[in-house]
Amino acid sequence: MLQISRTITIPESELELSSIRAQGAGGQNVNKVASAIHLRFDIQASSLPERIKQRLLALRDQRISSDGVVVIKAQRFRTRDMNRTDALERLRELVSSVLVTPRQRIATRPTTGSRERRLDSKSRHGQHKRLRGKVSGDD
Repeated sequence: MLQISRTITIPESELELSSIRAQGAGGQNVNKVASAIHLRFDIQASSLPERIKQRLLALRDQRISSDGVVVIKAQRFRTRDMNRTDALERLRELVSSVLVTPRQRIATRPTTGSRERRLDSKSRHGQHKRLRGKVSGDD
């Protein structure tokens, strides 16, 4: 069970964890040991609430495929257990990032005073720029 919040959990049966060989430097050990973890989580087939599924699918995240499958590759650590924990933690962070409902923006109008100050500032700036012009020499 992956605990996301007090009320939301993801059962282990919905997670697909597989061991793969890590990339990068590491000498002979890297070629022999499958210490990296490949985590796959199908958002549509999960037991998450529908509103959270929709928010996850709406995210513009490269880890979420067009099919709605979260793919996380964890290879930061040398041991399989540490990489497994890292992959689960990264999934937890991803899901918990959409738990908070974004506040709706309420459209407001600028006050009369702020409009006047803006226009006054613009006219002063224009006057300042006009003063930079060439001086006509009638001497």
